Amino acid sequence: MTDQKPDVASLDFEAALAELETIVRSLEAGDESLDASIALYQRGEALKKHCEARLKDARMRIEQLTFDEKGQPSGAAQFDAG
Repeated sequence: MTDQKPDVASLDFEAALAELETIVRSLEAGDESLDASIALYQRGEALKKHCEARLKDARMRIEQLTFDEKGQPSGAAQFDAG
């Protein structure tokens, strides 16, 4: 892994997921050296966390919590921006 990869935080969800899938295939193939595999694993872990955060952010933007009559959370409803 000698080529410079873009910073994980700068990637959109689709680019991060595509790179993560490539890393998984490479690690599963077992063709990399130990050091390269460790570096790939660390990059993959960062990409996984980034994707999870982007999904959570998207979910929070399109859902809103609903509350019962006692003020307790009772679920989520689609966010209505209108």
